Amino acid sequence: MKILMVTPYVPYPPSSGGQIRTFNLLKHLSEKNEITLVALYKNETEKKYYSYLKSFCKKIYLCQRPEKPWTFRTIFNTLFSFSPFLVVRNFSEEAKNIISKLLDQEHFDVIHAETFYVMPHIPQTKIPIVLVEQTIEYNVYKHFVNSLPLYLRLLLYFDIDIFKLKHWERFYWKKANIVVAVSSPDEKIIKKEEAGIKTSIIPNCVGDEMIAPVLEKKDIKKPVIFFQGNFFWLQNVEAAKFLIEKIYPPLMKNNPNISIVIAGQNAKKIGFIKETNIKIVDIASDDVKTVKELFQEATLFIAPIFGPGGTRLKILAAMGSGIPVIATSTGVEGLDVKDREHILIAHSPSQFVKEIIDVLSNKLLYKKIQKNAYFLVKEKYQWRTIAQTLESVYKNL
Repeated sequence: MKILMVTPYVPYPPSSGGQIRTFNLLKHLSEKNEITLVALYKNETEKKYYSYLKSFCKKIYLCQRPEKPWTFRTIFNTLFSFSPFLVVRNFSEEAKNIISKLLDQEHFDVIHAETFYVMPHIPQTKIPIVLVEQTIEYNVYKHFVNSLPLYLRLLLYFDIDIFKLKHWERFYWKKANIVVAVSSPDEKIIKKEEAGIKTSIIPNCVGDEMIAPVLEKKDIKKPVIFFQGNFFWLQNVEAAKFLIEKIYPPLMKNNPNISIVIAGQNAKKIGFIKETNIKIVDIASDDVKTVKELFQEATLFIAPIFGPGGTRLKILAAMGSGIPVIATSTGVEGLDVKDREHILIAHSPSQFVKEIIDVLSNKLLYKKIQKNAYFLVKEKYQWRTIAQTLESVYKNL
């Protein structure tokens, strides 16, 4: 098949969840299909990743979008138009023109739109459109807005922008031939909002490089508690601060030998940490090697995530790396896991501390969670299999 894929980012390096997803799908879909990629970028340095993608794509068009979100032009266009901030911030006139020319000059069997906010670049067409929603954006944005003081919400126009975001997200669902969700909860939300929409589920997975070749013995006597994320996202900042401020103090009273490592892009957003047992590691977007090493060195992965949407690739990466995971129900939402079988569920600081102490003091429980999670990932969450499922979605259209 000939596929036109449109993404709101350059799908390399595989550092954010969206990039990991798109890069792995590109890699496997390209084995049997011809892909033309139109990807948006924020700054010129991202063009250097062209060479990493060219072996998977027949043609690649990198189109510039606004580099910084909070520019006068973006804010003005948001305030004085019906488009929400997310759409305005990710719009590229260059991408719109290129896609129009491509559709005039070439034949494509299907258009793959990664996220609804690339849809404004696609003109009216008879070519089937597969719209992939990595998360329900208005729910995520609502969670962000609700975390702000009331005066800021009113002053900065956020509540109105949520209304616009919800309207246009639903509008573009209806423009697509099928909407792909990454989890069952997200699919249910889409169906609830727009009952007539055709949907499918294509879950997130683990990159082959993150799956340990064998399960290694971990140091339970001097454990390393690990959390990794992209700290440009509110949910990850919230989780890191919850770990530092709520879980760490009572945990250290029980086991002073525990150390905590928090790593990811823009980790400086977490702020200065004076505790010597907590290490903050800022990771460059293309430093996959360090990410892999940190997963390998960790004893437990803690994910106190309370923000909605999608499925968390970091949790799947931990499971594939052979690290037991302790997370909230929201954190593992959409994953086919059971409490005390594949993961451990906690919500309050005291519950997290209890589960950490229990699993570190019970070798049988530790090995059970480690083994079950590892083999679940190998069985159900491999990109090659998921790419084949997505290919079937294309063919059915």
